[in-house]
Amino acid sequence: WLDIVILQRLFNRKIPVLKFFIKDQLKWVPLLGFAWWAMGCPFMKRYSKQYLKKKPHKQGKDLKATEKSIELFKRAPTSIINFLEGTRFHPQKQQVQQSPYQHLLKPKAGGISYVLATMGTKINNILDVTIIYPEGRHSLWDFLCCRIHAIQIKIRQIPIPQDFLKPDILNNEQKQVAFRAWLNQQWFEKDQLINTMKLS
Repeated sequence: WLDIVILQRLFNRKIPVLKFFIKDQLKWVPLLGFAWWAMGCPFMKRYSKQYLKKKPHKQGKDLKATEKSIELFKRAPTSIINFLEGTRFHPQKQQVQQSPYQHLLKPKAGGISYVLATMGTKINNILDVTIIYPEGRHSLWDFLCCRIHAIQIKIRQIPIPQDFLKPDILNNEQKQVAFRAWLNQQWFEKDQLINTMKLS
């Protein structure tokens, strides 16, 4: 939650409006749910494998909803936020994943490759934002109560190779492998950057 507030404050009026994919059940969160709806953030329903076994007609519905949202993004300048790890960092999760990174979980390539394939040349750069809280973990409430005295932020602008902006990335296994390798390289560099930031 705190990362999102910091990103909004950092990029307000500097880049197009920030939008991100939100779990469908979060639309019922008081005030925030309405705010996300008003901002045009798409609400996503994710179906488990067990659910899809019982109701196979729901297969692909989440992807269709994503595609519909992305089509709307094409009509006006938009910045799409994607937390590639898909979950909050925790050492236990890192151990279960056997993550090769010191400070990060493994990045998930599926969602971002889908967005890139659908948006095509409408997107040509990734802004990789690394946020460090030198005093330890903080909550959004700490931020609102001015209990955070320092936040370190580094932004890298990463050009996206043209090959990854074509629709065939979704069903071309060779391109998927290449994309995952490229993404893992970016994550390795991010991990090294976090090391450097923690030492400074």
